[in-house]
Amino acid sequence: MDISETNFDDARPFDGYGPGFFRVGGEVVEGALVLHAGGIAGWDGYRDAEALTRLAGRVDFVLVGTGAEIAHVPGDLRAAVEEAGLGLEVMNTPAACRTYNVLVGEGRRVAAAVLPVG
Repeated sequence: MDISETNFDDARPFDGYGPGFFRVGGEVVEGALVLHAGGIAGWDGYRDAEALTRLAGRVDFVLVGTGAEIAHVPGDLRAAVEEAGLGLEVMNTPAACRTYNVLVGEGRRVAAAVLPVG
């Protein structure tokens, strides 16, 4: 098997996560966050639809990490994101981090809005 290093271009991948934090491109970030190829920002969780809708035109869809367990996102958050023309995929945070890294490594226009685990 040929193993090669993934090229993330200008995007920073998730390196890891733990109780209340994420490690992104070598930097530890406390609390919920939104990550995409253009940068990283804090996220106020489900009540902060604006942090996701302002990504319209820069990403095609948003992965929402709901913490340690998968959960439904509020209907108003989903509606606002979809009204902005973005797709929304909901999964637990570990899956969202892994999926984000794979998709960014493929050059996809994606963002991850993730709640911490633990």
